Amino acid sequence: MLERRSSYEDLIDHLVRSTALQRGEAARVVLDVLAYFNETTEAFVRRRHRELQSGGLVNTEIFERIAAELPHRAVAPQELSLRQLRRIVYG
Repeated sequence: MLERRSSYEDLIDHLVRSTALQRGEAARVVLDVLAYFNETTEAFVRRRHRELQSGGLVNTEIFERIAAELPHRAVAPQELSLRQLRRIVYG
């Protein structure tokens, strides 16, 4: 983790200069953004399924919503059918 942090020192410095963030907060933001962009399609589908399910939605609504969200990800994956989404969650 330290190697990764040191390679983003310029970005952290920029955030500290251009925002009200302290250095530790800026480093945490950078790491959070990197984690977001490193999330695999499968991890995103599982995470969103849990989030939407805990919000009271049923699977029919959940998988349709996830299918609609996927093309808008920063790096959009190939189009997945509702069946493929279910298989990611339930195996």
